[in-house]
Amino acid sequence: MNSGDELLSDSFPYKEIENEMLWEVEGKWIVQGAVDVDIGANPSAEGGEEDECVEEEAVKVVDIVDTFRLQEQPPFDKKQFITYMKRYIKLLTPKLDEEKQEVFKKHIPEATKFLLSKINDLQFFVGEGMHDDAALVFAYYKEGATDPTFIYIAYGLKEVKC
Repeated sequence: MNSGDELLSDSFPYKEIENEMLWEVEGKWIVQGAVDVDIGANPSAEGGEEDECVEEEAVKVVDIVDTFRLQEQPPFDKKQFITYMKRYIKLLTPKLDEEKQEVFKKHIPEATKFLLSKINDLQFFVGEGMHDDAALVFAYYKEGATDPTFIYIAYGLKEVKC
């Protein structure tokens, strides 16, 4: 559904999976803050004390979550997830053109099963607006991965050309 929230941009390449129903995007942990900038000043020579500088804490964030201000949601159990997907499919289908509706109806059950198979490993996110009927963004860690993989329902995204 189009909530108006930006969930992804073309600076994050995606891979189509599950008959092009889902987009898979690799996220990365990045460090923000705690940048030590040497401006060449000598605090003691300028009457300042070294203790006066404010230490900014380094924070690890996931690039996609940070860039698009995604808001993590409580996890879903299987029943809640199925209820969400049925409602989402019902709301999204009429917004698609006729050709896309047919493809969507044909392939979304398998994509839903794929997500359901990972339900215990998924993190759930919504866009910054946190709209009730907004698309969920899913994240999980592939086996052995240290960075999360994000999954988007492709037909729920609206491409905006800038």
